Amino acid sequence: MPAGGVAGDLAAALVAVLLVVAAVVVGRRIQDAEHTLFVGWPPLVGAWDPHVGPGTPAAAAVAVAVVAYGPRAAARLPWRGLLLAAYGTALAWIWSLALVDGWRRGVVERLTTRHEYVPVVGRFHDIPAALRDFTHHILLHSPDNWPAHVAGHPPGAVLTFVLLDRAGLGGGGWAGAWCMTVGATGCVAVLVAVRALASEGLARRAAPFLVLAPAAVWAGASPDAYFAAVAAWSLALLALAVTGGSRWWALGAGLLFGLTCYLSYGLTLFAVLGAAVLLLGRGRLRVLPFLGAGLVVVPAVFTLAGFDWWEAYRLLVRRYYEGAGGVRPYGYWVWANLACAVLLTGLATAAGLRRAGGALGAVRAGRGAAGAVRADGDAAGGRGRARGWGTPEVRLAVLVAAAVLALLAADLSGMSKAETERIWLPFALWLLPACAFLTGTRAWLAAQAVLALLVNHLLLTGW
Repeated sequence: MPAGGVAGDLAAALVAVLLVVAAVVVGRRIQDAEHTLFVGWPPLVGAWDPHVGPGTPAAAAVAVAVVAYGPRAAARLPWRGLLLAAYGTALAWIWSLALVDGWRRGVVERLTTRHEYVPVVGRFHDIPAALRDFTHHILLHSPDNWPAHVAGHPPGAVLTFVLLDRAGLGGGGWAGAWCMTVGATGCVAVLVAVRALASEGLARRAAPFLVLAPAAVWAGASPDAYFAAVAAWSLALLALAVTGGSRWWALGAGLLFGLTCYLSYGLTLFAVLGAAVLLLGRGRLRVLPFLGAGLVVVPAVFTLAGFDWWEAYRLLVRRYYEGAGGVRPYGYWVWANLACAVLLTGLATAAGLRRAGGALGAVRAGRGAAGAVRADGDAAGGRGRARGWGTPEVRLAVLVAAAVLALLAADLSGMSKAETERIWLPFALWLLPACAFLTGTRAWLAAQAVLALLVNHLLLTGW
């Protein structure tokens, strides 16, 4: 056990609580005095609105079931059964939390506001022409400028909802269902990657925390949950490829990472996590040609269709600073964003990150990873597949550290001032496995569930 043990874990959680309290108090004062934050309940987009809804009983039932039986089920289920159970439970958790706000307010209307994707689907009746013309509508002063979220993302995002509409699944209900159904697979992708790169035992320990993540509050009907899943599967396939799997997995990883970059500009930072996966794997040289071949496909298609990614990003930066992004104070958001990350990932993750840091620190001190909780797979019926790069705990800590590094880069860039409870969903998925290092699993799971239920029932969140 790392220095400080449980007391150190509680201290890390307390620091996380104080960070959130500071962000609320300071944010409230700034908003009341200067009105420059543009959020209803700093540091979150939302409003104080205690309420219950049709999803309340289901959300409470899922939380109780996972806290009571999740760790045991994760340890005993066959691996494929665990993946199916994790997906089904994560989906139930996301849906139930979304329905706390009701069907219309919690699902249908999330993607039909004036800032969202669904209202502009009709402007893509000629997709090639719309792609060629896309950059002409990004700036605020441009004619028929795109809504904020359409302008703020490459066209792969809005095209998803255009194609759903053409398949007969138009409207906010189907769009929300797509985001939640696909988004819930993200936890499965993370489990696959952790098993391949670290160990099955650590993946099993992380599973209940991935399922019961507070992030589910914002995954409900959020396109960023869908983006998170695509990015997660790109890493999962790459992890399989570099740990003895088929090189064709690397081709799939490249395809999905290319798609990720055309869903969200900021998710190019997943290259940091991809580099960590390559570092931890054994067969990185043999998979690189396949990874590269897959990686060029989506960019090539969009470029040939007439969309210039770099030009669009340059214009987006201008629009960002023309709008609220140019007014929101960097000095507040550069640390208040981290408070949003606490609410997104929970107090258990704060404690788990401390332990992950301890595992890496022990290696630097030449003491191995003796301080980390041992869960190398022997006790859980599985062994890690990525050999020769430290213990399973160290490999998991490296993967988590890469996610922290990517998140901090996004934070320092100044392009994520506020709304990070939604924008950082893809990074949050890769912080949650740090909870595998914790002892007292049920107590930490209960803390995660209580946080999610309180936020969802006390606030009407903006996403």
